Amino acid sequence: MKIGVLAMQGAFAEHIAILNSLGVEAVEVRRVDQFDELAGLIIPGGESTTMLKLGDIYNINEQIKSSASKGMPIWGTCAGAILLAAEVTNTGPNMPVGLGLMRMTVRRNAFGRQVDSFEVKLPVEGLGCEPFPAVFIRAPLIENVLPPAEVMARLGNGTIVAVRQGNMLATSFHPELSLDARFHRYFIGVAETYLAQKPN
Repeated sequence: MKIGVLAMQGAFAEHIAILNSLGVEAVEVRRVDQFDELAGLIIPGGESTTMLKLGDIYNINEQIKSSASKGMPIWGTCAGAILLAAEVTNTGPNMPVGLGLMRMTVRRNAFGRQVDSFEVKLPVEGLGCEPFPAVFIRAPLIENVLPPAEVMARLGNGTIVAVRQGNMLATSFHPELSLDARFHRYFIGVAETYLAQKPN
């Protein structure tokens, strides 16, 4: 099984390392023709505007939409969550629109600047009883979620920070910066189910 990590910009190396440590072949994705071999795709943290612009230049954005429509598992972390959102608030007039794949509204950089980064023990549905050590760095805030999207995790004040919609996941935080690999194992499980149900 191969899982791709979008590698045009952002923190893709950490995702690659975790996937490899779990025995999964991780692929640095930079071309449209790489998608056929993938069981899933991770869109990492980074600079969402730059990622969207590069995705347009190399036709990656349209390929992600096409793959999502066929059920391929896709997981966006931090900036990747912004790319997946149906609506993004506090954007400038010349900023590109996201991919619009998940029914959620996201506010960019809602948790402040880099110096405002923090880590919190976070209960996450589907990851067991032990809280997950979630790292927030210039994180987006998920303002609301509409069906069929479902909330997986909230901060203690009720703020939504993880969402699932079908085979798509979005997290405001950076699971790849934790020593806990449960979120990646969870995504691998989604990809395995997708492969088992995919027509030959």
